[in-house]
Amino acid sequence: MSFFENTRKPVGFGGKIMVAMMNLGHSPVARWGLRFLKLAPDARVLNCGCGGGANIKRLLKKCPRGIVKGIDYSPVSVEKSKKVNQAAIAESRCAVLQGSVADMVFANDWFDAVTAFETVYFWPDLPQCFREVYRVLKPGGTFLICNEANGDTDKDERWTKLIGGMTIYKDIELKAYLEQAGFHEVQTHKKKGWLCITARK
Repeated sequence: MSFFENTRKPVGFGGKIMVAMMNLGHSPVARWGLRFLKLAPDARVLNCGCGGGANIKRLLKKCPRGIVKGIDYSPVSVEKSKKVNQAAIAESRCAVLQGSVADMVFANDWFDAVTAFETVYFWPDLPQCFREVYRVLKPGGTFLICNEANGDTDKDERWTKLIGGMTIYKDIELKAYLEQAGFHEVQTHKKKGWLCITARK
């Protein structure tokens, strides 16, 4: 397995290096994307594909009286996310679970917002995953997708060749999948190759 495969599912020592790199490398696009997410101080938020846990930490700051949960199918990512957010976990404001976005253990209509940073590229059944996100969101809740690659440039293709199982979606494709899952008010934002989409339930 190449080192870059760890972007899809971090494993072993290489995976530990990768999740630490993700926390740093994805910071600019994550901070930009979070500008488009309005959260109440007591919001309940789910971060899907939580990676190294840096975005859970950012979300906890955005809702200081809220609860942020994370889910990732990589044990390495879950371990790192728990370590980064151990204080919030001790205060019962945070929980990180190992599992698939396609079949989540969370209750219906529970979260005010769901976020996905640099992760939908790797979701194996995008329509099913989007239906699951829709299910766990409260009516009126927001789903935020934030990607560093938007499918508009040739260099995006280089990444899909390097990383098996990676699909880079254009905004119109994501919008179509979101609307099929029941979302509406789909809004798209772009900046220097980056893509951020918000959708309401």
